[in-house]
Amino acid sequence: MRLRPTVRGGALAAAGVVALHAGVSLGALDLARVGVLLLVLVLVALAVVALGDPARGRRLEVVRDVTPNPVHAGEEAQVHVVVRANDAGARARLAGLRFAEQAAVELSGGRPLRARVRRAADRVTVTYPVHGTQRGRWPLGPLVVTRTDVFGVVRARTTLGEDSEVAVWPAVTPLPAPGDVLVGEPDRVALGARTPSPDDASLRDYREGDDLRRVHWRSSARRGALLVRSDERAGMRPVTVLLDLPVRSSAAEWTISVAASMALAMLDGGHPVRLVGAGIGTGTAGGTAGTSAFVHGRSGPEARAALLDQTVDLQPARSTNEAEAHLLDAARLLHTTGSGGEIVLAVLGPLTAAARAALAHVSDAGQGWALVRADGRHGGDERDARHTQAALVRAGWRAAPATAGEDPVACWLRLLGSAR
Repeated sequence: MRLRPTVRGGALAAAGVVALHAGVSLGALDLARVGVLLLVLVLVALAVVALGDPARGRRLEVVRDVTPNPVHAGEEAQVHVVVRANDAGARARLAGLRFAEQAAVELSGGRPLRARVRRAADRVTVTYPVHGTQRGRWPLGPLVVTRTDVFGVVRARTTLGEDSEVAVWPAVTPLPAPGDVLVGEPDRVALGARTPSPDDASLRDYREGDDLRRVHWRSSARRGALLVRSDERAGMRPVTVLLDLPVRSSAAEWTISVAASMALAMLDGGHPVRLVGAGIGTGTAGGTAGTSAFVHGRSGPEARAALLDQTVDLQPARSTNEAEAHLLDAARLLHTTGSGGEIVLAVLGPLTAAARAALAHVSDAGQGWALVRADGRHGGDERDARHTQAALVRAGWRAAPATAGEDPVACWLRLLGSAR
């Protein structure tokens, strides 16, 4: 708690010191008494305000709710803070409090928060909007309360409750469904997909990316190996989305946004989807550093949230060498954890010879689709991006050019059109 005199309190204290000094110097007892009274008034006000600290004893309860949380970058969330008084004494304290809320600049936009305050006998409700301007995790709170004594001599400022955290997902763009462009009918036949029939319970071997809820446990126990029911979703190939994060923050945010949009489009199409890249998978159940477990679309909104949560803490590379090292690590992960017939969707920058060689073999066991991003780092950046695109095409990838900041839908349609 911070205690300080108000302008009035400072003026009274100064007047008291002057009166006391003058009274002692002049031998005026009444004037000295006035000075003492003024000083005592300020000191008593300090004591009263300090003893009435609303944070003492936890007699005031603070509950904060943010809806929605997480929120997408560029979207708005509503914050509701309820301060409840637990007894009669707390209700008396509550009546004289003024409230303010603290928020990170990434939520407030650097502007003061404008809140609506509603008071009742035993509670105060503070409601205000926040705007997620940047992807990440940002602090909100704690609640700041200000109170003064009855004479307006002393002001106290303290905090109530705990702070909260608002997660901001990247901005995503709904992308057109890929249809059979990425997975044509011949591929679906090769993977065991078939038209649903009344006897749609045939079994096949488990492949990485299959939904564990389709495992036929009784048959698996008899055989000693996992078997899954080959239903209408059996031919949906697993999809890996590879992120190559550049040094420039703006280009990195665009890359994350496009990659997340592609991942959600494939998830909505019924494919198991995972993300691969620097910073992904740390602390994720079923994943290792650099990769994550496959997410299945049958989980509905929870599946989308699971994918987007993995993008919140991603950071741009600190140098081009670090970016290349992360990409080489991701390429090795694809070789060691990938399964046959996997689809790899990548958002890449201009690559070095080593990175091109590492990604060249991805298309040997599956399909590789890449947006090759021109980062604008130097004059030859677009030339390097074209060279990377040509090298990937020679290695069997489908590739299309893109520019950081471009409309994700236009990039996606260009990539799908590269197959024609």
